[in-house]
Amino acid sequence: MSQFETLDVSVSGEIGALELNRPAQLNALSRQTLQDLAAAARWFDSQQQVKVVVVSGQGRSFCAGFDLNTFSTPDPNYSTRDIADIGRLMAEAIFGMNAMTIAAIQGNCIGGGLVLANSCDLRLAEEDARFVIPEVDLGIPLTWSGIPRLVREIGPAATKELVLTCRPFGADEAKSLGFINTIVPKGTVMTAAQELAEQLASKPAYALRTTKQQVNAALEEMVHSRDYASDADIFAFAVHDPESRAVGERYLQTKRKEKR
Repeated sequence: MSQFETLDVSVSGEIGALELNRPAQLNALSRQTLQDLAAAARWFDSQQQVKVVVVSGQGRSFCAGFDLNTFSTPDPNYSTRDIADIGRLMAEAIFGMNAMTIAAIQGNCIGGGLVLANSCDLRLAEEDARFVIPEVDLGIPLTWSGIPRLVREIGPAATKELVLTCRPFGADEAKSLGFINTIVPKGTVMTAAQELAEQLASKPAYALRTTKQQVNAALEEMVHSRDYASDADIFAFAVHDPESRAVGERYLQTKRKEKR
């Protein structure tokens, strides 16, 4: 069993569990969490018996997106571009795992959390789950190869609308768009994910792995998402663009007032 600072990772027979463990922060994705996710994906690849991994978040939210506190606690070892690229490497590691991955979504699934869920093979969401992609309102573009992955799942028009308007949408709409596979009652997503994992784990490992590889290869033929390193440059420019910074600060001030 491997230990990670911000995750709970475990294996039971042929089924693995990868759980974000920052409930007080609504499982926001810090630098460490992004690195832990990529490392956990590689660790699971070394566990040859594991056929399926359930990806989830502790507490009341699946994932609140990128942890903006990362910028208030700078690390001299990481430039703004480096931080953006860590997210891309996380998404590629999860997407490329040997095991089938199931995202079990409850509560909020926001921004980078939506990219994490989209990097999984299958997605289940509770009926009251809430999705939003707020990056443009924060003055930054959606990066981490999130755009091409969304285009593949929901199409270009829906991607443009949801990314540019930054409006919230619910589980029903997410399913109608093809982003999630199944809606389950509130409080049952982990049970449903475990049942699906057991169903998949009962099938031959070779068939599971090769089917996943075939579908992923077809997706890459449709819209290329790997090695989207230019995303990091786009993000770094936005962080230093005066208009983008002003828009983002106004958005954060509004959100702070709403919490009071």
